[in-house]
Amino acid sequence: MLYIVIPVFNRLAYTRACLDALRRQTTQQFRTVVVDDGSTDGTAEVLAREYSEVIVVPGTGQLFWTAGVNAGLRRALAEGADRLMTMNNDVVAAPDFVARMLHWAERYPDALLGALELDVHSGQPVYGGEQFSWLTHRSEDLLSKLTPPQRRGLHPVTYLPGRGLLIPAQVVAAIGLFDEKRLPHYLADYDYTSVARRHGFPVYLNYDAHLLTYPEESGQEQTRRQRSLRGYYQHLFGIRGGGNLVNFTHFALKNCPPLLLPSFLLNGYVRRLGGYFLH
Repeated sequence: MLYIVIPVFNRLAYTRACLDALRRQTTQQFRTVVVDDGSTDGTAEVLAREYSEVIVVPGTGQLFWTAGVNAGLRRALAEGADRLMTMNNDVVAAPDFVARMLHWAERYPDALLGALELDVHSGQPVYGGEQFSWLTHRSEDLLSKLTPPQRRGLHPVTYLPGRGLLIPAQVVAAIGLFDEKRLPHYLADYDYTSVARRHGFPVYLNYDAHLLTYPEESGQEQTRRQRSLRGYYQHLFGIRGGGNLVNFTHFALKNCPPLLLPSFLLNGYVRRLGGYFLH
């Protein structure tokens, strides 16, 4: 059975939309686990009153993304899950999303799978996976590489985000859970899928499965909107900072080939120090 794990902190309207989309799935061969990390907007009451089918795991208010996901994954595994999925609450799954993920999961049972992301407002593709070069520190965006007729089926990628990430239980048995100690919020998903790929588990972007997302709602975008010294500090050192230098260093040390590490770190530091004001 597939278990979908959704960590939430407030933003009840997004959580409702996400759960309602899961209720509309063409297959209901899954269970949903919501990790409510101390929400103060009535999330716990609404879940208990309106979504009785959802397993709720309470948090302390200090879990952030990675520890929240891990808490949900532990509960799912205790329930007997053989497939796991991490999902953010600010996504809306297309009605056949789960069915199309399970279609390929059955054919590639040891693969980690992500989904094609579409802008919820325009319906246009916004994320279709990346193939990353440690040498040049550049990503090749598959959306720009693939023609529309090629945007179907599975395509190999270097890593995947945690929005709609399907993980076979045997991956967790082999490499454990997400690295909540060193990567408490950002990069934990890219790290996890990179580690899994190095352990021999294929990592694919499933172009047949679609998620509607809100690109403007990411923590990185909200931090950059401030354009202030405080925002710059949060960008570089805050737990939710997309350019967090400590998290980037941990990610690099864990995943970059040793011979390329010095140049990769230097390149990454320069990009993060200057990128806040350029984007």
